[in-house]
Amino acid sequence: MRFIPHTEAELAEMLTVVGAHELDDLIAHIPLELRMKASLKLPPGMDEAQVAVEIAQLAGRNPGADRFVSFLGFGCYRHYVPAAVRAVTSRAEFATSYTPYQPEASQGTTQAIFEFQTLITQLTGLEVANASMYDGASAAAEAVLMARRVLPKRRMVALSRGLWPQYRQTIRTYLSAQTELELVEIPYNRTSGNCELAALEKLADDRLLCAVAGYPNAFGVVEPFGSIAELCHRAGALAIAATAEPLALGLLTPPGELGADVAVGEAQSFGIAPEFGGPGLGYFATRSAYVRQMPGRLVGITTDRNGRRAYCLTLASREQHIRREKATSNICTNNSLCALAATVYLTLMGRQGLSELAARNVELAYEAQSVLENNGLGRRFSAPFFNEFVIELRNPSAALAAARDQGILAGVALASDYPEIAGGILISVTELNAREEFGRLAGALREGL
Repeated sequence: MRFIPHTEAELAEMLTVVGAHELDDLIAHIPLELRMKASLKLPPGMDEAQVAVEIAQLAGRNPGADRFVSFLGFGCYRHYVPAAVRAVTSRAEFATSYTPYQPEASQGTTQAIFEFQTLITQLTGLEVANASMYDGASAAAEAVLMARRVLPKRRMVALSRGLWPQYRQTIRTYLSAQTELELVEIPYNRTSGNCELAALEKLADDRLLCAVAGYPNAFGVVEPFGSIAELCHRAGALAIAATAEPLALGLLTPPGELGADVAVGEAQSFGIAPEFGGPGLGYFATRSAYVRQMPGRLVGITTDRNGRRAYCLTLASREQHIRREKATSNICTNNSLCALAATVYLTLMGRQGLSELAARNVELAYEAQSVLENNGLGRRFSAPFFNEFVIELRNPSAALAAARDQGILAGVALASDYPEIAGGILISVTELNAREEFGRLAGALREGL
């Protein structure tokens, strides 16, 4: 918004209207001693150019992430954002977008949402997707609630321990009021890093409501989701695939083709920069049989009375739209601007581009892992991984601190979330990492051996 200053005459007119003599009268109800403490003590007489220089100098005291070589991941990933994504999402008609309560006046927004839904169904191999959700964790929790509506007599929810801690905690929070439900954690294999199928098989009976597993999981390991889905279906339960790094779906078999009944996840990798940990973009896809139990909203395509193509809100689960007792979710809105960014990104990349970028990420990640292993920094788990992997050190905090001193954000320590891997560091590699960085990373991490 432009800066439009008020003239002295305008200020005087406004003060007259409100019955005040001067601006300080507007805060006269605040005790004087508090007003004195709140003084900003700004230097007088600085013009706009001087203020801009001052602010730039202050900002320069904060080291930005671009000054570091980064190997951070664990659910939030660095990928190149094409300029076209920012160009489209910065347009005023999208930047202020909100719920299209009047779809006839919001055809651009509803079309963008429709295209997003279409892309997510293609990515996940499922039949229907909603207009987006807040983030991957809340989408996973909503998937469990949907399973509860589909199978109301079932009581057991199986969560893979290899699922991201934030996802597991969000699910527990959502279900905390439903005391009749039992949450059971399925361990991961300490050698491979995969979900322990034998443990899930023991639970796969008529009590099992659903199982939720990462694809790939929190360690970057590619889960055998087909086997997980088979065990669930044998027991009559639903299989839910959660993906925090959706770029992997450009290379892996879509979860729907492996038997997933619901595929949820975080689409931040698609054209959304990891700004201070957010914003996120949850996606939610399922089978047509469950569409009326799906949370969020669904945009559909139809024709108007003149036979022209038109987009409309087809289904909405929120209690504001339908009878409260029939509502399936209290989700307030969709992340339409973030969904637009993902739509532009995926459209620009196309099937081939997304597949090639995913392959590039895998190639670089395995090269980085090989360099580390040649320097005595072996991988913790043996199963195939996508673009992140775990190494284990005797002193991970010293290694991460040493790397940071050398301008490297070497990874995420796992001890607080996985105490059983006290020395674990999760290292993420994307197309934004250069091969010459891998040797520097290895040298810095050797401090923890």
